[in-house]
Amino acid sequence: MRISIILTLLTLSGFSMPTDAFGMGVGELYPPSGFEVEEIDNDAGEALKLSWSYAESQANMTTRIEMKPEGETEFQEVSNVEFSEREYTVKELIPGVKYAFRLQGWTVDGEKTAYSEVVEGTPIRQWIDQSKIYFGLFMLTVCGSVVYFIEMAKAGKTLKIRKIAGLEAIEEAVGRATEMGRDCLFIPGIQDINEIQTVAGLIVLNRVAELTAEYDAGLDVPTTRSLVMTVARETVDGAYTAAGRPDLYNPDNIYYITDEQFGFVAAVTGKMVREKPAACFYMGAFYAESLIFAETANTIGAIQIAGTAMPSQLPFFVAACDYVLIGEEFFAASAYLSGEPQQLGSLKGQDVGKLIAGLFLIAGALLMTVAEFYYRGVSGERTGPIMDAIHFIKEGLLGS
Repeated sequence: MRISIILTLLTLSGFSMPTDAFGMGVGELYPPSGFEVEEIDNDAGEALKLSWSYAESQANMTTRIEMKPEGETEFQEVSNVEFSEREYTVKELIPGVKYAFRLQGWTVDGEKTAYSEVVEGTPIRQWIDQSKIYFGLFMLTVCGSVVYFIEMAKAGKTLKIRKIAGLEAIEEAVGRATEMGRDCLFIPGIQDINEIQTVAGLIVLNRVAELTAEYDAGLDVPTTRSLVMTVARETVDGAYTAAGRPDLYNPDNIYYITDEQFGFVAAVTGKMVREKPAACFYMGAFYAESLIFAETANTIGAIQIAGTAMPSQLPFFVAACDYVLIGEEFFAASAYLSGEPQQLGSLKGQDVGKLIAGLFLIAGALLMTVAEFYYRGVSGERTGPIMDAIHFIKEGLLGS
């Protein structure tokens, strides 16, 4: 009773006393408050989100996060978080296991606060990422289109494929070489067989080899990789056999020169100048040598057909070659040349996906344009149906 009266009189007189003398704790040594653990939606159940708040008196306090899995007795440190942060995501947890968390503050002077209340949380594995449902529907539409067109092609339906000028010109180029009594030169890029562009180039080589066998024209295939040479030999051998002219196949015409880029360029351009091939084909991945090949062939008057997916080299081929397969056309060559139902159906199904994605992009661009005019002069966060639609296209449909 006397202590209560004394404290009341001291308070009324304006006297301030550290309350921790009576077990109540000093203000700046309180731990962060409002501590919560939140399960993260649409994840694999390997993380939990922690959040808390600070009082003004706790400025510049560092927060120590401690964690204890269910079944263990001791808490272990997870991380130290600066005052500017109000949340932290604990990762690499085990789905379905309950975890206990607590916080402890550290002042700028290195003093520790008491521990916060212990909060528990359990990460739960989400088997379906609901934020990607519409993107999943988009992918199902594309895959369904591929299956549909494959079945149509198998049933004998004619699938319209846009003509590719560069592939149509292959027969003209081989015919010209035959008339002139000169060889065709085919370079399947300068990368190894694990490069998809090299594989695409060898598919075109099969078509060129069939025509050279049919027209009895010479075919010269220098390579920079031994494995590419081996596959190219098998490709040409198969093409000559399919054309009914296996006797014309000469493996010595498909040969390895060197892995060194400009050593290969010097050897090939030298042969161009000496033997003057009438038709030159460049199909695969190319780098600085692209323009050297194309300009050398120009000086000897050869017809040139190139195909690559290397954006930096396409301008050189476009400027110097007669025909160029640009990126996607190059990869579509196998379906275009073979006419197989699986490849034609896949090509048409992919076109459906590109059309849908293109429409989404156009719609998004239009909405962004409208939003710029609609929200002009509006300060702060932009909200409303227009921004909701933009977010839906970016996150829901395109899977950004």
